[in-house]
Amino acid sequence: MDQRNSLESEGSVKLQISELCRLGDACSSGTTIFEPRNSIEKRDSSNAESVNSGKLAFRAPEKKLTLFALRLAVFEKAATGLGTLGFIWATVVLLGGFAITLDKTDFWFITIILLIEGTRIFSRSHELEWQHQATWSITGVGINSFRALKSSSHFLVKSFKAAFRPISSVVQKRSHKSRGIAAQLADSPNTGGIHRKPTRTWTWSDVPILPYGKWVFLSRNVSKLLYWLQLLSATACVVLSLMKLIRHNYGEVAKGDSDKQNRNAALNIFYSLALAEALLFLMEKAYWELKVSFCKILEEVTRECELGKSGLIAVRRFFYDSYSRSINGSIFDGLGMDMITFSTELLSSNSPDEQLIGVRILRQFTTNSRFSDDTLRKIGTNISVIERLVEMLNWKDPQEEEIRRSAGEILSKLAGKKRNALRVSGIPGAMESISSLLETSRSSTVSADEIAEKTIGSYSAATSSDSHASYGFDTFNHLGLLILKKLARDHDNCGKIGNTRGLLPKIIDLTHADERVLRDASIARSQVQTVKRSLQVVRMLASTAGATGKQLRREISEIVFAIGNIREILRHGERHPAMQRVGIEILTSLALEEDATERIGGTGGVLRELLRIFLNGGGGKAAGAEDQEGRRLRVAAGEAVAMLVLESESNCRRVLRLGVLERLVEALEAPLLRVNAARILRNLCAFGGDGCFEKLRGVTAAATTVLKAIMSEENKLQEVMIGLAAQVFKYMTSKESSAVFKRAGIRETELADTLVQILRKYRSPPIKVPRIRRFAIELAIWMMTDKETNVLTFQDLEMEGELEHVLETTSEVESFNIFSGTVGVSRHHMTIHSLVELALKLLADG
Repeated sequence: MDQRNSLESEGSVKLQISELCRLGDACSSGTTIFEPRNSIEKRDSSNAESVNSGKLAFRAPEKKLTLFALRLAVFEKAATGLGTLGFIWATVVLLGGFAITLDKTDFWFITIILLIEGTRIFSRSHELEWQHQATWSITGVGINSFRALKSSSHFLVKSFKAAFRPISSVVQKRSHKSRGIAAQLADSPNTGGIHRKPTRTWTWSDVPILPYGKWVFLSRNVSKLLYWLQLLSATACVVLSLMKLIRHNYGEVAKGDSDKQNRNAALNIFYSLALAEALLFLMEKAYWELKVSFCKILEEVTRECELGKSGLIAVRRFFYDSYSRSINGSIFDGLGMDMITFSTELLSSNSPDEQLIGVRILRQFTTNSRFSDDTLRKIGTNISVIERLVEMLNWKDPQEEEIRRSAGEILSKLAGKKRNALRVSGIPGAMESISSLLETSRSSTVSADEIAEKTIGSYSAATSSDSHASYGFDTFNHLGLLILKKLARDHDNCGKIGNTRGLLPKIIDLTHADERVLRDASIARSQVQTVKRSLQVVRMLASTAGATGKQLRREISEIVFAIGNIREILRHGERHPAMQRVGIEILTSLALEEDATERIGGTGGVLRELLRIFLNGGGGKAAGAEDQEGRRLRVAAGEAVAMLVLESESNCRRVLRLGVLERLVEALEAPLLRVNAARILRNLCAFGGDGCFEKLRGVTAAATTVLKAIMSEENKLQEVMIGLAAQVFKYMTSKESSAVFKRAGIRETELADTLVQILRKYRSPPIKVPRIRRFAIELAIWMMTDKETNVLTFQDLEMEGELEHVLETTSEVESFNIFSGTVGVSRHHMTIHSLVELALKLLADG
């Protein structure tokens, strides 16, 4: 009785009928574990969105750059073509045919122009290569060259002083700087926020090509020299060509001198070709500067792609790649490039900078509503990209933290679509890689040691501990659980998760939350979110149907922390009712297995907490003050208790020991609680055993309420009340039952007619109320056994014909107490055929 009083002291059941009737009806009509679920899966919302034909298609911003590159390539190839023609004309016609007869000035002018053009062509062929490498570290090379030269002019004096510094001092200074960067993990201002880690190879932009002249011969400055060399060459070509075309001083040609009669025309053609080539090149550069420096096309595309400040580096590199393709191949080759393909190519690079740029682009595009569908479709069909992203999940170096985190975010988006989820889980070692994201309190210390071993090198121990302290373990836990949650939507993936060594214990470990975490409002939201998400993953695994689900439930229940962690959440998690509900649903699913049912009941306090929540609410509030989540929590708690006492005599005794039988009888009057209260009472009566007979005598107080509900309600509530009535009346004598009918104002003939009408209404086994015909027959058998007059009543109501029809239409759906999806679990001890035959025998004997 003390236990009962303690439960009652935590709050009373006060219901507002007007508010709870709707929710009670909704709970009654919703799908539960006590009825089979439809095997036709609902379309995933993410998939539905992807096939929505009416969705607005957004234009790719990078098209502006590929079109710009195409136009530049037209100028460049036209200039190159004219230059080639001029070179051939000069070498074959002029220097080959008129070299002896040319005027001295013309000879040297032609020679200088050819040398200049040769220099320009050489510079042009290599400028893109150098600019391509320089895009990672300098913001103005080739693109904003005028501003770059102006801004860097103040640096020339210092550079000149350092020009003849030996390479040894350069290397010493660089290695010292690398150690500092690695120790502090600082962002370099020249790389747009890219972390540079020390490597055994040189970085392109920092290569001192010669031992002396460090500034001049750094690769990031070579492209500047080549750029300005081209401009000077083209300008000189224009000046020299115009001088000759304007003055026309090609020397005098004597009459009758056949060797020189075509010389003037040949020179005019050459100088015109040289002038046209140079002007085309200068027009190209002018167009380049107009679009880039003044129209700021690169910044515009970066802004439209929403790539942020560091995205300008990626956009510039993309433009150079597109331009290079148009120059080196067909002018249309660059049009086939897009940012998604470009970023996936960067992922396969060995450079950390390129890898980071690639995952940044993909992360931004997959999380952007305008580009996500197209991006995920392209990534999802490229297995090599998925393999690379999965591989990145294993990178635990602190300096690769952003790459790893971005790869996790991309995979979490990919896994959101079923077709891609199957591809992700199909990658060999994918589950092991996802498992590596989960770092629990017991394993994070080991992870810290691993990271320290990788990073210690020449650093101090303090530096390693600081790196570990700033490492985002919570973020990776969230990502790992999110990926698993999305993968677990598929039945086969649930099996793979369960078969991955060490993964289930990690997930279970993340469900741990002590009282401080659950009750302290100042605790970081991320900690609570980790617990909630891990519970959601466990719920999905535990609710899996078929043999896979059976194995998963067995493995989960065998982990010694699983049930205990949920108990703490039920006990201290009143601030988090949604989390409590997920934990309760896990217990309900685990209770599908007999061994798990006994483990849950044997874990101290679980049944007490479930009954407290069911009868009083999660936070001890009155029902009228509860929100919808709190009401759902109470319904889930009632369903869990009903499952735990199903076919478990030991759990029935534990519940009766808590002294809540009277409270459960009172709950039959509450719209929110009556369905599950009836289930709990029926299971207590049916499976409590002979030892509980006296304790269960109190259930007869519910007989009047039960009879009224049978006569006035329908569907699920009517089903559970008929099932309870068939058990309650077993605890009464014939005289007592007659008194109950009298108090309820219901005649036995009226109840008999209702039962016959139920059999007529449900001519075939109903899915929503799969046991209603069975319970109706059980109650009819008790009535005929209790009084012979009832036999005559059923005969008059033509019960025999309805029973014969039941024999013809019965199916397996009526043979089970509960269901796991479409799979029946916990078969009834007596088949419905046996019940019908017993009822027919009673009718015949009567």
